[in-house]
Amino acid sequence: MRRTALALLAALALAGPVSAADETAQVGYVNTALTNLGLTRSHRIVVERFDDPEVRNVACYISQARTGGISGMVGVAEDPARFALSCAATGPVEIQPGAARGERGEVVHESSTSFFFKETRVHRFVDETRNAVVYLAWSTKLVEGSPFSAVAVVPVVPSR
Repeated sequence: MRRTALALLAALALAGPVSAADETAQVGYVNTALTNLGLTRSHRIVVERFDDPEVRNVACYISQARTGGISGMVGVAEDPARFALSCAATGPVEIQPGAARGERGEVVHESSTSFFFKETRVHRFVDETRNAVVYLAWSTKLVEGSPFSAVAVVPVVPSR
């Protein structure tokens, strides 16, 4: 029983990032340090794109540090909780009727950043007063009482 549970946990961890958005695509990466003379994956900053499933014509881009070395290659490394977020309108922004509008927002993207329980999450909030969609990226790893975070805002231009 214990062996089966460990195997399932390992399979889930190695499966890669989980995303609430319809599709997450890697746009590119840069190597930040070579490890093991090029025999394993290098430390990287990876740029990924995801679309908000409840807000049409918004694309978000998140850059995140990824740990290299052997542990990074096999998916057991803990990636640093450092990232940046930018979102842009790619056409007329349309918020779907089912989109959450509460003060706690709605998760639109998640990616695992360690073998055990650390994730980067992106929540969407709708600012009705300023007619904008606000995206908050944050790490579930607490650092001195506060997680790392980043914010991006996309204006909703009313149709004429």
